[in-house]
Amino acid sequence: MRSVFVALFLLIVLAGCATAPSQITNACAIFEQRNGMFNNWRKDAEAAQREFGVPVPVMMATIYTESSFQPYARPPRTKLLGFIPWKRKSTAYGYAQALDGTWDRYRRETGRWGASRTDFTDAIHFVGWYHSTSNRQNGIALNDPYNLYLAYYSGHGGYANGVWRNNTAIQKAARRSANMAIRYEAQLRQCGY
Repeated sequence: MRSVFVALFLLIVLAGCATAPSQITNACAIFEQRNGMFNNWRKDAEAAQREFGVPVPVMMATIYTESSFQPYARPPRTKLLGFIPWKRKSTAYGYAQALDGTWDRYRRETGRWGASRTDFTDAIHFVGWYHSTSNRQNGIALNDPYNLYLAYYSGHGGYANGVWRNNTAIQKAARRSANMAIRYEAQLRQCGY
C-alpha cells in the first residue's frame, strides 16, 4: 500500500513539473504556483538576478514572450507538399526557446553541462546570462526589456546590424515583452517582492 502512495506522490510531483503554470500573466501567481518542495521559481529567478543583474520581471517577460512558460515549446513544423509534417524552422526549444548552438555556448561558458532547456532553473539562468551578454556586447541597459528582447530574438550580431529595424513582427514581440515586464514589475511590488 505504501508503494502506491509513493508512486501517486511522485506522479503528482512530476506532473506539476512538466506543465506550464495556469496563470501566466500574473508574476505573483506564477511564483505561487511554482513554490513547492522540489522547485521554487521565485528563488531561481532571484538567484539569476543576483548573478547577472537583470531584473526578474525582464527575464520572466522574455520567457512569457518566447514560450508562454511551456517547458517543451518548439516552433511548429513546416509542411512538405502542404500536408506532410517536415522540419522545424529552427532548433528553438524549451522555456527560453534557446537555439541548439546558443545553448551549447551557454553551457560551455557557464560550466553548466547538465543544464536542460525544459528546466525552469536552467532557463531563467540562461535568459539572465544572455541578457547580461547583450549588455556587455551591445551596451543595452539591463533594465531595457524592449532592446534586450530585440537582441535576444535577433542574436547579438543581428541586433548590432539592425536586422530587426524592418521587421515589424520582432518589434511587436519586443513591445509585448516590454509591456509584460512593466506589468510583472507592478504585480511583484504588490505582492511584496
